[in-house]
Amino acid sequence: MNWFTRPWMISLGLVVIGGLSMVWAHDPGGPLKVTVLAKSVDAWDGKPLPAYPKGQPEITILRIVIPAGSKTPLHLHTVINAGVLLKGELDVHMENGKTLKLKAGDSLIEVVEKPHWGQNNGKTDAEIIVFYAGVQGEKVTKELDDHDHDHPSGL
Repeated sequence: MNWFTRPWMISLGLVVIGGLSMVWAHDPGGPLKVTVLAKSVDAWDGKPLPAYPKGQPEITILRIVIPAGSKTPLHLHTVINAGVLLKGELDVHMENGKTLKLKAGDSLIEVVEKPHWGQNNGKTDAEIIVFYAGVQGEKVTKELDDHDHDHPSGL
């Protein structure tokens, strides 16, 4: 039997090829440039993220445009999500008075099950891409009625 046809040699070869491709992909001098935009076990408010929900995972990616001078409705997210502000400026407010100020290129790991809203005080539209790690068939965002919550902005 030829040693090239032995199953363990084929497996070893695949492992070596896979390992080399991983080294090439993460080689600082290689063609790829990798920048970690966000990595944390906490949301932007400093509190730990909840456990992932049970069920069939479903990833949702949204591009959200918040026109200059406007704000989002009061809302909360039911699942872990993170975003990157592509253009403009955005202030994210929580009812307890915490505010996160974002500018183009900034990332955030969003709060979960906590009422908040975004406000664009800039002169140009704010554009953000948000990635949600949810469960198939479940909403990832719940809009809240203004009268359900006290909040300092009068939203």
